[in-house]
Amino acid sequence: MVEFVKTILTGQFEAALYMLNECIRKCPLEHWEGRIANSTFRQIAYHTLFFADLYLSSGEVTFALRSLHHRGGDERFSTAPSLGLAKDETLSYLAVCHQKALDTFASETPESLKRVSGFSWLPFSRGELHLYNLRHVQHHTGQMSAYLRRIVEDGERWWVKTGWR
Repeated sequence: MVEFVKTILTGQFEAALYMLNECIRKCPLEHWEGRIANSTFRQIAYHTLFFADLYLSSGEVTFALRSLHHRGGDERFSTAPSLGLAKDETLSYLAVCHQKALDTFASETPESLKRVSGFSWLPFSRGELHLYNLRHVQHHTGQMSAYLRRIVEDGERWWVKTGWR
């Protein structure tokens, strides 16, 4: 049963990351600083990836900042929007998060999925953490997708059912 759950998590997380990838890739450079609510497209893309990266870690104490976090910002303890990254750096960061998701889901066991999340502010299991993380990625991807449909004439709509295309 756990192999089936891991397959489902992998497929749906990959689909969500692919849709995020499409948003980032299709955002014209002149709109990279475009406003979405209280942040820019750049900041939302980075925020989404930062927390995907964080929550794919085994816990808050094992999460290590990457060199790009020093440019983009450490979002764990700040309420201010991060700076974000350049578009090419953001796409590279997405590739890192994609690989981390594949590695994380492959290494989960029935016991690890039942363990507490590893994040003091998220009092539920790692299994539920993965669904929470997926919902977070998809929420912000939806924001960015709606933004792109407003600014790009005949904005293409895409939906990925499962996996990375």
